[in-house]
Amino acid sequence: MLKEYKTISEIAGPLMLIKHVSGVKYGELGEIELPDGDTRRCKVLEVNGDNALVQLFESSAGINVAESKVRFLGRGIELPVSLDMLGRVFSGMGKPIDGGPNIIPDTRLDINGVPMNPAARDYPSEFIQTGISAIDGLNTLVRGQKLPIFSGSGLPHAQLAAQIARQARVMDEDSNFAVVFAAIGITFEEANFFISDFRRTGAIDRSVLFVNLANDPAIERISTPRMALTAAEYLAFEKDMHVLVILTDITNYAEALREVSAARKEVPGRRGYPGYLYTDLATIYERAGRKRDKKGSITLIPILTMPEDDKTHPIPDLTGYITEGQIILSRELNRKGIEPPIDVLPSLSRLKDKGIGKGKTREDHADTMNQLFAAYARGKEAKELAVILGEAALTDTDKLYAKFADRFEKDYVSQGFDENRSIQETLDIGWSLLSILPRAELKRIRDEYLDKYLPENKG
Repeated sequence: MLKEYKTISEIAGPLMLIKHVSGVKYGELGEIELPDGDTRRCKVLEVNGDNALVQLFESSAGINVAESKVRFLGRGIELPVSLDMLGRVFSGMGKPIDGGPNIIPDTRLDINGVPMNPAARDYPSEFIQTGISAIDGLNTLVRGQKLPIFSGSGLPHAQLAAQIARQARVMDEDSNFAVVFAAIGITFEEANFFISDFRRTGAIDRSVLFVNLANDPAIERISTPRMALTAAEYLAFEKDMHVLVILTDITNYAEALREVSAARKEVPGRRGYPGYLYTDLATIYERAGRKRDKKGSITLIPILTMPEDDKTHPIPDLTGYITEGQIILSRELNRKGIEPPIDVLPSLSRLKDKGIGKGKTREDHADTMNQLFAAYARGKEAKELAVILGEAALTDTDKLYAKFADRFEKDYVSQGFDENRSIQETLDIGWSLLSILPRAELKRIRDEYLDKYLPENKG
């Protein structure tokens, strides 16, 4: 039988102190029963002797300290899981918000998960096709990888997230692929965009959506990504599915963490974020991966908006340490009307070499990728030189590289948010662009591939 306590000592904003408790654990759920029978939920943030500090999920307004009762439920936050979750929309706390019935669960899982034994991890090595050339061709996503997207305020990361969720697939294994999408601290308008886009395109049928709005409590925002990853772990490691998890926006998650930390009067770290931000982000990101002897996998794409477009801000900085690369969106390319505005030069996928080549994408992929990077970098340099010295100062070869850079942005990077390119189409576009340059300039590609794939119409 659950004990009830009428020993609420004080309330400060979303925090409540309860005295003379026993057997209460960190992270445990609790219920506060008001004199009128209304109940509100809370979670234990700290236990000090026989005192428990809890955070409320709802408002503290109207709670009578003397008359209200608190009972602790003996468990943390749990998510009921089953295959019926596919095609459904849930709140940040795992409650259905699409008008459908409650899930009849196979089991209930603690949202904090179970740490993956490093020795049980399998190395990511299989290509995931997103249908986006700038990612598939140059910053390849590999099954089991953590590849964040760094964006800025006002850039179209929401459209890019929806496009990846809609188009992503594992080669030859379409039926066994699922998407878990968590929207963290977004506006109602953004939430409506994601839900309607998923329904319009039919992507909802293989997806699980968790939506936490900006006006929901901060404590719920902290639970939302963990809800999503718990659902992903069930689908991947219990049902052998390849799961792509998209979390947007991690910046809102970190702001909620800072809000809770400030309410607890913890010593702040950089820019007011808690000193444990790195560890906390790692508890989310490191839940992605592959396990030995398991068919399923979790691939993670966290999306974050960099405050003031600053890559050295604590959130992108720490995210870069934990994850295996980053896709960076460019404000300059966005102004040019290039969609999606992916800046390929500072972007990086550290595992791309493991997921490309013969039997995975195509034999020429690695060579063409290196050549496209090199040619685009030189083309950008030539264009900068033309701005300073004038176009007359460029050699004929430099002019070809400048032409290549313009065409590369227009034909390769820019494809809109509805075009879904196969990896073969992406590679063929790359070869078409490389044919602008003299064959003697293509020094990073083996002769056998030049003979086989380079189009005849050079120039």
